[in-house]
Amino acid sequence: MKKRIAIFASGSGSNAQKIMEHFKYADAAEVALVLSNNPEAYVLQRADNFEIPTHVFDRHDCYNTDELVNILKRLEIDLIVLAGFLWLVPENLLQHFPNKIINIHPSLLPKFGGKGMYGDRVHQAVLAANEEEHGITIHFVNERFDEGEIIHQSKFRIEPGDTLEKIKFKGQQLEHLHYPKVIENLIKKYN
Repeated sequence: MKKRIAIFASGSGSNAQKIMEHFKYADAAEVALVLSNNPEAYVLQRADNFEIPTHVFDRHDCYNTDELVNILKRLEIDLIVLAGFLWLVPENLLQHFPNKIINIHPSLLPKFGGKGMYGDRVHQAVLAANEEEHGITIHFVNERFDEGEIIHQSKFRIEPGDTLEKIKFKGQQLEHLHYPKVIENLIKKYN
């Protein structure tokens, strides 16, 4: 029986798109639901293009009710994947899905992680610090931003003259290449 994945995203959803593409015809798993805290998020359209159900929730639903837990349990979700989800995961989700929630972060954690460190903010901080390398981290989620156990890291060199757009592009290439594969390897371990 296929394992079932739920994706949480807040924005465009390019990583979510790669994950949906990867698992569209996979035997091991399927994306069963895409959830967003942003009713305008483009990720909802991406999910619709794959005929994957979506659910939009607000801060109250997320932090003050068991609505999300109940939906995920009802759909028999095996793994929760954060793909550009900007809120801290609520305690009730962590309790019901121990070591079953993963995230991707656009830096080599523990560098450039934590509250408020996402997207271009991360890349700007990396450039301002004159780092020689940059990359991505895929990690388990815990009760603090970007502090869960690291599952995978990939890196690239920052070349002289690399701009924000250039390092962002290099990082996204790594994200799109590795995130679906890491998810698939985790799913296989759950069997």
